[in-house]
Amino acid sequence: MAGDVIEVSDANFQTEVIESGTPVIVDFWAAWCGPCRMVGPILEELAGELSGKVKVAKLNVDENRETATKYGIMSIPTILLFENGGVAKQVVGAMPKSALVAELGLS
Repeated sequence: MAGDVIEVSDANFQTEVIESGTPVIVDFWAAWCGPCRMVGPILEELAGELSGKVKVAKLNVDENRETATKYGIMSIPTILLFENGGVAKQVVGAMPKSALVAELGLS
């Protein structure tokens, strides 16, 4: 995992995401998920490009079922953009970087 992407869990989700002073992109993923592996490098690029403006985090749904259930994650990858402690945008499935940036309103 790139240095710019943080790993979040059920234990630290409140602190790292909900209470964050900056917007947070959270990638809900699993190691066995092929499309998740396609999205990972794109999010690492975004983490570098948006450093200081947006945090990028990954949450493994197999290891953190409580948070995944709380946000109704039914298929992965699901990417949620949190702003001011709440979900501002949601993207489900793998897509090219340009489409992801547009869907999340980062362009």
